Amino acid sequence: MATIEKTKTQGELTTGADIVIQSLVNLGVDLIFAYPGGCSMPMHQSLTKFSDQIRTILPRHEQGGGFAAQGVARTTGRVGVCMATSGPGATNLVTAIADAKLDSIPMVAISAQVPVKAIGSDAFQETPIVEVCRGITKHHYLVTDVTDLARVIKEAFLIAATGRPGPVLIDIPKSVQLESCVPDYDPPLNLPGYTFDLPHAKPEQIKQIAAAIKLSKRPVIYAGGGIVLANASDDLRELVEKTGIPITMTVMGLGAYPGTDPLSLDMLGMHGSVYANYAVDEADLLIALGVRFDDRVTGKVEEFCKHGKIIHVDVDASELNKNKPAHIPICSDVKYALTELNKIVEPPEDISAWVDKCMKWKEDEPFSFDHSYDGITQQLAIEELWKLTAEQDPIITVGVGQHQMWAAQFFKFDQPRRWLSSSGLGTMGFGLPAAMGVQAANPNRLVIDIDGDGSYLMNIQEMATCKCEKLPVKVLLLNNQHLGMVVQWEDRFMKGNRAHTYLGPIDHPEWAGDGDGIGPSERYPNFVEIARGFGWGTSFIKSKEELQPALKEMIEYDGPYLLDVQVPYQEHVLPMIPGGMTVKDIIKK
Repeated sequence: MATIEKTKTQGELTTGADIVIQSLVNLGVDLIFAYPGGCSMPMHQSLTKFSDQIRTILPRHEQGGGFAAQGVARTTGRVGVCMATSGPGATNLVTAIADAKLDSIPMVAISAQVPVKAIGSDAFQETPIVEVCRGITKHHYLVTDVTDLARVIKEAFLIAATGRPGPVLIDIPKSVQLESCVPDYDPPLNLPGYTFDLPHAKPEQIKQIAAAIKLSKRPVIYAGGGIVLANASDDLRELVEKTGIPITMTVMGLGAYPGTDPLSLDMLGMHGSVYANYAVDEADLLIALGVRFDDRVTGKVEEFCKHGKIIHVDVDASELNKNKPAHIPICSDVKYALTELNKIVEPPEDISAWVDKCMKWKEDEPFSFDHSYDGITQQLAIEELWKLTAEQDPIITVGVGQHQMWAAQFFKFDQPRRWLSSSGLGTMGFGLPAAMGVQAANPNRLVIDIDGDGSYLMNIQEMATCKCEKLPVKVLLLNNQHLGMVVQWEDRFMKGNRAHTYLGPIDHPEWAGDGDGIGPSERYPNFVEIARGFGWGTSFIKSKEELQPALKEMIEYDGPYLLDVQVPYQEHVLPMIPGGMTVKDIIKK
């Protein structure tokens, strides 16, 4: 086999492809998820030269590679990197890019493009991917000059990681990859109008917050994913400790404050806790930190915290007063604001009665489920998994649907970056490839994907990646043979009429899923056989007695493992505030 010569040193002619990969290495990238094709082959050839410095993982679908890159970014805080070829390869990245944009995840997506002279000619495997992604990226580039490559890649990483993080797309024509120049890996940046300086709250604004807290009688802290992104979890905990104010979190903010702490009101919103929603509804002061007042949190926005004063701190000025007007809107790095606030904040004069009221709600209206059910409910499986793994500090990923909300309710997160959920875009198929990326970036950690059968099927091909790359991801598959969340809405709002939400064979119109003895061989698809075909460890269970031993076997297995759990499709995620409604419309049973 011919030896591929390593890239030339700075000062010598270097191909564009080698400049791309050398730039990644210079920026500290040691892991990339990349799927090759005709227009990206030069960059893949360059990747082989740097195999001792950057690990290239071949996903089995570009979307899987995009979500895996998110897994890296969400757990480490570093910029995740994925790469695809032109045309369909690039368009297969679109969903992962949009997902990263809505959840503010730092990611650089590199797409190959047809040669510069062919752009616009409808060449084979050509799509105008920059135009396609214009509205779902933080920034984007089409590089037509090889001398721009090093600068563009440096800029892309800085943009992705600074301010409010987000995805950046770099589209690189094949001709540019093949051209050569003498590279400058430390070029001057060309970003007019862009600042890398984080906005800082003014001293008088910090004093305003402190004064509002001091005077409040019924305060609540509302913390979101911005706390996690800003690495401000410790500062948040200090604020709660100093003030004694109850705290609720968004689905993106879980783990920012310990879910096991008494003052935690857990998640709020559509499927949040009754007590969090009650507390926000009656609060006279809502301290919103790194949140965006999403519709899944607010419901009918004009009724949300209708009687309270709102403080809103966010790094992105465009979020202030966008969905919900704030009485004290502050554009600031939330970590800076909390650090400064903690220097002067004093607890409210007397909120003991308010805290007692919140704790009484928490005691009277806990997340609950039917413990008398003969089989295994989704909530039971998740709760048992949490109890078994709490001391191992696992990282949990999820797909999207009922299992996602149950995981948010029943798996208690005490640290940030342990919970990965496609929250803004709500992308089914997120769980497995995200877990794959997490495991690659955190090789010695226990990584578990809690998934539903509908979501899991959307990127099931990444089981091959996990096996071939020796990534020992564990999957707790809550299998109800239905698109559970849509079924729930059908039951609640469509008189139970099933409109293509059953995933089984048409000659078996509804799978009972109620412990009636159906085994894996009678089910479709048979996930046990699928897992075996991919070389995974696997088992199937349907009774309570099997649950704990099976979970232990899954956790201890040396390699990737899928545990297929038969669960009922009749279960609903409760509580539930219907879309556009208020806490007064909350459904509890």
